[in-house]
Amino acid sequence: MNKQTAYFFLRISMGVNLLGHGLVRILKLQDFASGMMKGFEKSWLPQAMVYPFGMILPFFELIIGLLLIIGFKTRIANIAGAFLMIVLLFGSSTIENWEAMGVQMIYAGLFYILISRIEDNSLTLDKENK
Repeated sequence: MNKQTAYFFLRISMGVNLLGHGLVRILKLQDFASGMMKGFEKSWLPQAMVYPFGMILPFFELIIGLLLIIGFKTRIANIAGAFLMIVLLFGSSTIENWEAMGVQMIYAGLFYILISRIEDNSLTLDKENK
């Protein structure tokens, strides 16, 4: 039962983290997307890609976070979260934001745990955990 409890709290923690990121950014969506464009001015990524990504990123964060909190489609939400970290790592590398990449690598490691220990996901709305 300790593994299931630990999994539950890690899943909820990651969910709250992502949900919080999404909610705060959605409330100031235009400013967030514009800030991303400014932050990526020196990147070789096309600005035409940065702004739309900044507009949709908070919604991905919110949805993934909500799914993790309620424990619905947990495996898919964890994989989506891990994929999102890969995308964010790639973006951060283009502007040499090594500090952000360090935090993103921690999140990637936590998603590794959540994905590899999915059999401990018993406190959930999911019918099947595999």
